[in-house]
Amino acid sequence: MNLKISGHHLEVTPAIRDYVSEKLDRVKRHFDHVINLNVIMQVEKLVHKAEATLHVKGHDFHASSEDDNMYAAIDLLADKLDRQIVKHKEKISDVHQDGGSLKHQPTESAA
Repeated sequence: MNLKISGHHLEVTPAIRDYVSEKLDRVKRHFDHVINLNVIMQVEKLVHKAEATLHVKGHDFHASSEDDNMYAAIDLLADKLDRQIVKHKEKISDVHQDGGSLKHQPTESAA
């Protein structure tokens, strides 16, 4: 997974970088096929914002969060991305299990 972390009106310290990496590692545990992940953190007045764009094969996911504390915003962001990835993974597994064609549907026998 290629992780890019940047800050807008904010210096990205090693502590914040480690925290983001640790929190977003959970996404990788749920879905191994993550190609890259871009995280942008910014501060506007007293509001801390965190945005992330996650690219997997065939899909892009975007999530953003706001809070008074940057670490809380990162937590919310990780939760949102995690939910999106889990939902995507369930959709993929449902499609592969069903077969997606009428050939595999049971037929009723004529009486």
